[in-house]
Amino acid sequence: MPQRLAFCIDGGPAPWASAQRKGDPAAIKRAVDKTIQTAVVADRAGIDSLWLLEDPDGWDAFAVLGAMARQTDRIRLGTGVVNTYYRTPAQIASSISTLDFLSNGRAFLGLGRGQVEWYENAMGMLPGNPNRRTPEAIDLLRLWWSEEMMAASDPDDTEFAIREWERVIRPLQSHVPIYFAAVGPIAMRIAAEHADGVIFNDLTSFSFMETQIRNVKEMAAAAGRDPEALTFNARCQVTITDDPEALYERRKSTVATIHSLPGMERLLQNDTYDIGAIMSQVREAMHVDDVLARGGAFAEMRRVGDLETAKAAIPTDLMAELVVTGDVPTIRQRLEKLAEIGVTHVFLAVPENVEQLPAIVRQLQS
Repeated sequence: MPQRLAFCIDGGPAPWASAQRKGDPAAIKRAVDKTIQTAVVADRAGIDSLWLLEDPDGWDAFAVLGAMARQTDRIRLGTGVVNTYYRTPAQIASSISTLDFLSNGRAFLGLGRGQVEWYENAMGMLPGNPNRRTPEAIDLLRLWWSEEMMAASDPDDTEFAIREWERVIRPLQSHVPIYFAAVGPIAMRIAAEHADGVIFNDLTSFSFMETQIRNVKEMAAAAGRDPEALTFNARCQVTITDDPEALYERRKSTVATIHSLPGMERLLQNDTYDIGAIMSQVREAMHVDDVLARGGAFAEMRRVGDLETAKAAIPTDLMAELVVTGDVPTIRQRLEKLAEIGVTHVFLAVPENVEQLPAIVRQLQS
């Protein structure tokens, strides 16, 4: 496997939510302890970075990252992702600066656009122009994280009206990496011109990543940036198993929820299947349009949707192309392909027994 392909892991609040539903304080404590222990083991295993997702119905990712920072020494810590609706740029500037202090300079920011329907229909926010919001926010963050620590919105900006606001701390790093979760062409351009890399969502096809990596590098070069300095982070959830079929079936649930959101079907780009027709059936089964119109999120989608019907509409052979799994030789071949198309960082699935993580890393690197 090429040395430049770094390993990452991610995490979310699902184990905490599951423990809370049980109503067992001991189970909650075990879930919290395991989350922190995962960071400790990953640090020891040589994992490059740990990314915590944050949706508005879950946990506070920065609080958890702060706890992890004090228990680890070298692993990079950041979000995967936060957005500028749920968190203002000023909040993000503060949170990253704090995390960088707590981690002694290991913080990074994974940024996304956010699901606008949640914020407009459920939280009463004015969405403005999401495609202008991200680059304007990045510009503000860079100003706040400069030595002057002073930011003001450009007169031509439309989404924020910051008037000479000065901060008193900034990150320890001179340049905090900002990675953008991009799907559509406008988002890819934003990543190319403003960010330090692209985050590809879990279960993204190799063909989509190959096309977009090439496009982003071309746009970065046209903007006068070094395309080779960008990173391309594939959240593949690499899993060693002797029963890939069972994993394909389980991972259909992710396609039925995440990829059924507006625009996300692009990630399934494939020359063999009619992705549009497949995902139309999935969205209908999961009542996605109705849920989003009410401002609902994943919990409601799972509650009112027909997950089994949705999963039945997704071909297993398609999942075999999306999921990076199998025995070690098979996975190594797929990792080599990812490196060939320009991916620089790939995410490993965290095993149920987190103490197995160092052995998994050794197997894939040897």
